[in-house]
Amino acid sequence: MTVSRTLVIIPARMAASRLPGKPLLDIAGLPMIVHVLRRAEAAGIGRVAVATDTPDIAVAVMAHGGEAVMTRADHPSGSDRIFEALGKLDPKGDAEIIVNLQGDFPTIRTDNIRNVLRPLADPAVDIATLAAEIHTEEESTNPNVVKAVGTVVSPGRLRALYFTRATAPYGDGPRYHHIGLYAYRRAALERFVSLPPSALEQQEKLEQLRALEAGMRIAALRLDERGAWEMDLDSGVTVRLGRRDVEDRIDRFIHTASQVIAHRLSEITYIDMRYSNGFAIGWRNPSAPASAPSKRADDADV
Repeated sequence: MTVSRTLVIIPARMAASRLPGKPLLDIAGLPMIVHVLRRAEAAGIGRVAVATDTPDIAVAVMAHGGEAVMTRADHPSGSDRIFEALGKLDPKGDAEIIVNLQGDFPTIRTDNIRNVLRPLADPAVDIATLAAEIHTEEESTNPNVVKAVGTVVSPGRLRALYFTRATAPYGDGPRYHHIGLYAYRRAALERFVSLPPSALEQQEKLEQLRALEAGMRIAALRLDERGAWEMDLDSGVTVRLGRRDVEDRIDRFIHTASQVIAHRLSEITYIDMRYSNGFAIGWRNPSAPASAPSKRADDADV
């Protein structure tokens, strides 16, 4: 039997700055973290585990047949948390690729989890990630939408040159929304966590800039359709869309609802699927004034 060389680790913590307790948020009768776990398992690329500092999260994961590993509470980023978990899960160093899947991706498509590995076919790439083209001015100017700035190196693939909350690049042409799913070579992850936080990382509050400033190469696979979005949880109003069962409703959200409310994806606050004929999506009050980004460098660590 061939042992998979890929390990998927989902970092999760209760003390998220925007909504403490988010990993255990109920979606259709299951905690959000379990939905993410199910998606990762369905991708079929390797062993999946949740890394957490909270016993309640570990209990919820294991109660639904998943694997969980306890980590320290003082990690500054999700990458640091998954590195500690890696040492416990794979002390012999069998895993060559480590996928960091954020715990607030309950709607991520399984093919996108698989596809994030593709840029690593190039031996020059240290870290692989995803990006999707931006189609609205609101998304372009929203500081909570991280933009991946890069150059096209092959069809469907960018070499990342910078990540920013600003509207970039300037002028005509496509802009890309960075989707924070990462696949690291093991050596790249080891190097990354050994580096001190960089100046640009601290200014933009984006930890991936630490890698770029250190000369590491990040490649972003361009998605052809919207379908891998995190949930910026806050408080807000509700809209309902109809669908029959939970998995179909999740996919409906990916394929259809995201088209309808594409310009508000970064404002989604929750998905409630406890309705027989559909689900509810909440987002921040559209009349509320825009606020400065509240993300720290570790907000990817739910």
